[in-house]
Amino acid sequence: MSESNQIDVNSLHHTVLREIENDSLLEIDPNFYRDLADFIGNLRKQEFDGVESKIKDTMIEMVTELSSLLINIRLDKILHSSEIEIGYLLDEEKFILDSKEEQKERVEMIISATIHGKSKFLESLAQNHKTKKIVIRFLNEVDEIVGADLEKYGPFKPEDIATIPYENAQALIAKNIATKVRWED
Repeated sequence: MSESNQIDVNSLHHTVLREIENDSLLEIDPNFYRDLADFIGNLRKQEFDGVESKIKDTMIEMVTELSSLLINIRLDKILHSSEIEIGYLLDEEKFILDSKEEQKERVEMIISATIHGKSKFLESLAQNHKTKKIVIRFLNEVDEIVGADLEKYGPFKPEDIATIPYENAQALIAKNIATKVRWED
């Protein structure tokens, strides 16, 4: 991105205002979110004392709020408009929309299997989901467990990373014993 197009608080504020004032999705730089992340990351790295530190913290809070607002406004437009200019979607927004498409497909699959009496298919889906493996990071010590797939896992120490069945992972996450680790291909 050229120097004249670098993101700062004013340009971010201007972009958010333009997006709010327009009913249609606006065209913004394809690297916008990455440049914004760099800007926020650089802000966070700066070290100040006293009043300057408080100003930096306030700026980070303001930029974070503006960023969240912009993303939510754009996603709301994307999800609720029948005529979106596909070329205006940023890669990160396409990533989000992919999950919406997958959700629609799954809903249709369940409805179809249910209304066509395919109980074995539904049973298979449920079992596969319970035993599908996900990656988690342990926050506490955990003794050996027997997974939903009847395999043994562990023992684990804090900060260990493991791939275990979804059902077991969800139980550990709900108890704040572990946290999900997101891996992208």
